[in-house]
Amino acid sequence: AKNLPSTGNFGAKINPKGAINMNGLATKMKGKKEMKAKVEGTIEAVCQKKGCWMTLKKGKDENMRVTFKDYGFFVPLDASGKRAVIEGVARFDTTTVDVLRHYAEDEGLSKEEIAQITEPEIAVVFVAEGVLIK
Repeated sequence: AKNLPSTGNFGAKINPKGAINMNGLATKMKGKKEMKAKVEGTIEAVCQKKGCWMTLKKGKDENMRVTFKDYGFFVPLDASGKRAVIEGVARFDTTTVDVLRHYAEDEGLSKEEIAQITEPEIAVVFVAEGVLIK
């Protein structure tokens, strides 16, 4: 992902029309386990190893993790802070402590920060078929 252009379309082609705001996703998800969605938000962090996941800002200290369908594509490592439209499936999922620690390592967090992860996380995760970075 180092040589990727820092903006553009990654994965399936995305038409940004009709994308809902990150905050609107929680409302739409109420009572559903999963749903197809097109969401726009600001990229908070990207896997610094190879761009194989990213997080979108949700609230003050909250982010939504986005992985890419079948690991079929990657996003640029320098995409943090840019706006993105993602299209795919949002679903409630439990992420284990091991996986959370692995993500923290990918993100380049310190051993101390990684050690503080002691509980699984139940949250909306997103599997994107395509990402459009503006």
